[in-house]
Amino acid sequence: MMSPPDASHSKQAVTGVVAPATAEAMIRQAWPSVTDVAGIAALAYRLQRTIVLAPLGWLLLAWPYFKKILPFLAKRYTLTNRRLMIRAGLKGTPAQEIALGNIDDVRLEEGSYSSFYRSGILEVISKGQVVMRLGGVPEPESFRRAILNACLAWAPKKPK
Repeated sequence: MMSPPDASHSKQAVTGVVAPATAEAMIRQAWPSVTDVAGIAALAYRLQRTIVLAPLGWLLLAWPYFKKILPFLAKRYTLTNRRLMIRAGLKGTPAQEIALGNIDDVRLEEGSYSSFYRSGILEVISKGQVVMRLGGVPEPESFRRAILNACLAWAPKKPK
């Protein structure tokens, strides 16, 4: 059974759009793919390219896959209308975060994209330095665009 919506969000002009001053709303969330554990993912890829050793490659990927949902190791990347976070544990407590206003650029780390796993590493740039690395992001270009669009839409304008 669904709970009734909050009274503060019931009079929105566009459903799902909440101003940062009103409340924090999630825009997008991504769970790291198996490539977050790079060495195991690369070895599993090589094994899966063979006929005989492919099942061994699948078994190697079991650990990185189930690592996503283990209560003490779970991790996800959450983009809201106020900040970008790396959240840890099943409850999703923020382990690292950066305000959208502090993000200068987001780039895909060169050579990190895997067309086999369709994931890569995103680097968040602030004041000319990498302040956050998001490893194993599924469909990294799409998530990168979502972060940049959220910065344009919700972050306070920086003086020129």
